[in-house]
Amino acid sequence: MSTPPPLRQPCPPGACDCGREHLAEQPPAAQRILLLTRQEEKRLLERLEQLKDLEDLQRLQLRLYENLGIRVHISPGFNEVRTMRGIVIELEDQPGLCRKTRQSIPAAIRRGLERNPQVAFRLLDAHDLLRDA
Repeated sequence: MSTPPPLRQPCPPGACDCGREHLAEQPPAAQRILLLTRQEEKRLLERLEQLKDLEDLQRLQLRLYENLGIRVHISPGFNEVRTMRGIVIELEDQPGLCRKTRQSIPAAIRRGLERNPQVAFRLLDAHDLLRDA
């Protein structure tokens, strides 16, 4: 007999707007976000901070979607990009995704881009950095 995987502990009432209570009526595929425990979240954030190249970032985006259903969109901002804050990192709304996690994933990606600016340059290049030149 196998034991079920550990699930994330619920946030204190009123402290989060994750919508965890609505997950009971969702299909099991939508409930996989609950597999992201606090310890697993720390490992994920450390991994996001250690980006090697653009392909690594894209692979992590794909793995986040496949394993947890989290869609991360990363693109240059509408105006010119002078710092890492000019890169827009958005997570699609998803029931069960904690407010703190929605803030910490983009922050970890930004820290990874700051540590390895070549990834940011490749990201800008992939989005046609010199489109108006």
